[in-house]
Amino acid sequence: MSARSKARKQALDILFESDIRGASPIELLSLRLVDEDGPDARPIRDYAQELVNGVVEHRRKIDELISTYAQGWDMDRLPAVDRNVLRIAIYELLWREDIPDAVAIDEALTLAKLLSTDESAGYIHGVLGRISSIKTDLAL
Repeated sequence: MSARSKARKQALDILFESDIRGASPIELLSLRLVDEDGPDARPIRDYAQELVNGVVEHRRKIDELISTYAQGWDMDRLPAVDRNVLRIAIYELLWREDIPDAVAIDEALTLAKLLSTDESAGYIHGVLGRISSIKTDLAL
């Protein structure tokens, strides 16, 4: 697993916990940013921090896009894992020019297959494909 893939998983863990607990992702992130040494130390990767901060900064627009393009699903009805996988991928699609769309989508599908339901990957792929195809027309 690449360093960025691990960072995406870390960001997903923080965003998922935030969603479930109703806590601020930034506060949860800051609680995990400890300087520890030793074999059990698990530092938060820089890219994970960038993802959490980016999702928080653009959350209103990201959630609006999910609500618009997640046909037949309310944000509240989406599984928390799927909702946060979508948030990370949409952030990468729209605000990270250094990440190719195919990579952002593939990474999201990998997380969904690993951590969510059997149907989630297909659904997430559809939503991200729609957003990717219209991203140049979106007002950000």
